[in-house]
Amino acid sequence: MRQYAKRDIIKCMNTQEELIELKEKSGLSLKKLSDYFGIPYRTLQDWYYGNRKMPEYLLRLMIYKMEMEKLLNDKKEDAPE
Repeated sequence: MRQYAKRDIIKCMNTQEELIELKEKSGLSLKKLSDYFGIPYRTLQDWYYGNRKMPEYLLRLMIYKMEMEKLLNDKKEDAPE
């Protein structure tokens, strides 16, 4: 049986669904996510609501950054405003 890397699994999933899950796990609003990553709010909103497709590489980078800064699962109280 073939073993899949985490990045391969993410590629198979819908980036919109993954972005929604990322937002929920972080506990941040779309506006705060926009500010945190330096992504225009309207662009993030379009990805979130499925109006545009988010680049897969960008989703992987966002997940990586949040995991490294312990913003996922831990929901730090001092998350960026």
